[in-house]
Amino acid sequence: MEAMRILLVAGGWSTEREISLIGARAIERTLAALGHHVTLFDLKDGFEPLLELARSHDAAFLNLHGQPGEDGLVQALLDRAGCPYQGAGPAGSFLALNKAAAKALFRMAGIRTPRYVFLPRRPEDGWRPPIPFPLFVKSNTGGSSIDLFRVVDEGGLRKALDTLFAQRQEVLVEEMIPGREVTCGVLGRLGQERALPPVLIVPKREFFDYHDKYADNGADEICPAPLDGDTVSRVQAAALAAHRCLGLTGYSRADFRLRDDGVLFILEVNTLPGMTSASLVPKEAAASGISFGGLLESLIDVAVAERGRRTQED
Repeated sequence: MEAMRILLVAGGWSTEREISLIGARAIERTLAALGHHVTLFDLKDGFEPLLELARSHDAAFLNLHGQPGEDGLVQALLDRAGCPYQGAGPAGSFLALNKAAAKALFRMAGIRTPRYVFLPRRPEDGWRPPIPFPLFVKSNTGGSSIDLFRVVDEGGLRKALDTLFAQRQEVLVEEMIPGREVTCGVLGRLGQERALPPVLIVPKREFFDYHDKYADNGADEICPAPLDGDTVSRVQAAALAAHRCLGLTGYSRADFRLRDDGVLFILEVNTLPGMTSASLVPKEAAASGISFGGLLESLIDVAVAERGRRTQED
């Protein structure tokens, strides 16, 4: 790939800001070593500087987590500025970020997902979920397992709801599926996507929470996952189906629970997955023979190609 002017967008003001900046530094170093001219822009500096910089760069690389970023807002702004970027467009980003909306689409497409209750507002006192304990309670649009609660009784449920509604968040109450955690990335141009080798995640504690995701030795992430061929194929097929169901492009990562009887449940899809050499999608790419730098360049290549296709369609 020829040297490009790349606008690396990170930071912002979500609860995942610091994670975003850590990943951005690794991306910046790698792209610069490959000969690209990288401008690191912290989104906290505002939308007008973003648009001004976008017009003077060949492409943007987004390393944003949470809102704004995964909600499609920055993607919509870059579309208006005519600057290509990797990954999903505004609509797909927004649908994936909103867990309840994504689950509704998964069900319509026949992709199995755990039972859930969507609570856009706090229920009345004495409300009980129509799903037995234990349950997971989480932000409907949060990420990185921040404010993820495993609750086993009504007291724990009240505390989780108090915490999330105090933050003015929409809440998802979800059935807990016993079994193993599996994640699988999808990579490639529209119509040519392929699923990467899945990762089996073995948490050191009760479940794969924020601590296990980001602490040193917080969880074992085994790639390729030590699963039989049929199970691997089913995980990859489900990841591709979810990617297409949400109308995504470029790449994504789907998270699953694999029940002990082999039944697979999709939890959510991440449109801007973590992007350091130790992150899940780069691990999967490495298992396919794609280096971290090669992965970054392939995503930029797809971004430029997809921008050209969208321009022709317009």
